[in-house]
Amino acid sequence: MTETVLQSHSIDSEFGGPLIRFLMRNPSTLVFLGLLGIFTIFVTILSEGFGLGLISTSLVKTLGKTLCFCLVALAMDLLWGYCGILSLGHFAFFGLGGYMIGMWLMYARTELIVVKAGQAAALPMTPEEIHDAIGTQIFGVVGGSEFPLIWAFSHSLLAQLALVILVPGALALVFGWLAFRSRVTGVYLSILTQAMTLALALYLFQNDSGLRGNNGLSGLQNLPGLAETPQAIISVWFLWASALALGLSYLAIKLIVESKFGNVIRAIRDDESRVRFLGYNVEAYKLFVFVLTAIMAGIAGALYYPQAGIINPAEIAPIASIYLAVWVAIGGRGRLYGAVIGAAFVSLLSSLFTGGQIPNIPLGFYDLQWVDWWLVLLGVTFVVTTLYASNGLGGLFDRFSTKKEEKADG
Repeated sequence: MTETVLQSHSIDSEFGGPLIRFLMRNPSTLVFLGLLGIFTIFVTILSEGFGLGLISTSLVKTLGKTLCFCLVALAMDLLWGYCGILSLGHFAFFGLGGYMIGMWLMYARTELIVVKAGQAAALPMTPEEIHDAIGTQIFGVVGGSEFPLIWAFSHSLLAQLALVILVPGALALVFGWLAFRSRVTGVYLSILTQAMTLALALYLFQNDSGLRGNNGLSGLQNLPGLAETPQAIISVWFLWASALALGLSYLAIKLIVESKFGNVIRAIRDDESRVRFLGYNVEAYKLFVFVLTAIMAGIAGALYYPQAGIINPAEIAPIASIYLAVWVAIGGRGRLYGAVIGAAFVSLLSSLFTGGQIPNIPLGFYDLQWVDWWLVLLGVTFVVTTLYASNGLGGLFDRFSTKKEEKADG
């Protein structure tokens, strides 16, 4: 028995030791994960589904969607803040992740409806008739009934979950390989990423794109087989999943940026030519980060849109990727917690100002309506942050910790 305990302790030390030592060397990561856990437990206790009912289901969904925004902002910060690549197209990967999971959600839910309706028929429906009826239900809104090729695996949850990773990753791999091998950098690369996003959005707007054009995919909040489960409970489930994905991603990215790999990508950000001169394959490093962050964005989108309930091409228009860059800039790029703070700050303020919770201000000659002026306020915040607080909101925490250390030394 003693030997078994010693072996167990050896395994724990082998696998858990490095991680524990890493967390001890990076207490900010431990603080972040702890705060995220406390936040998730707090919301669960106060929710309508599992707790005291003090937080509405709509607010729980808003918080869950905010965590997804924080996840994609985290990916953007790794790409821009640490590797120096300003992508204005990463929301395209976010949207693709949403479309991939949305296809299964629509197919599985429609299949249940068709099968239930067919039970009242005199003769049972054949599998072909069920398949055709599902196609008519889904694509009838765009005048079609046939399943496009991209829906080939929509009946399989496991396949669509794999596509959440593979489709954004493959697009990022092809685009990144073409761009980086041509050594496109700086503003030219940013324009190319924006052009990619615009081209994808324009394609998806077409009815023959296979994804219902401007109608998009709807009813995604209704999980197949859980019709009797209230949204109050489902919203908390997605909150847990979003928090878990954010926590694991934060830890993984922190491990990356604190490693030798992280030192190389920071060097690429600061002086790409010199890193190439030292013999590093700069393009390979940039491509790896580009693909990794695209996959993270796809996962964030797959968690976001079942909470939002609908996805259409307008969601991945180029302006959305610009917002993403604004979130990271306001939070403070090059600081992982800064990206999270920026995304959460802007997302929650947007919900507050555009949701009608703040009353309009009558000025006599003009009624100040926050819905109309929110984007102006966001733009002003971005400009002020860029000019007078280049480190963003995350820089405030840096100043606080620096002063604390100075007091301790004194």
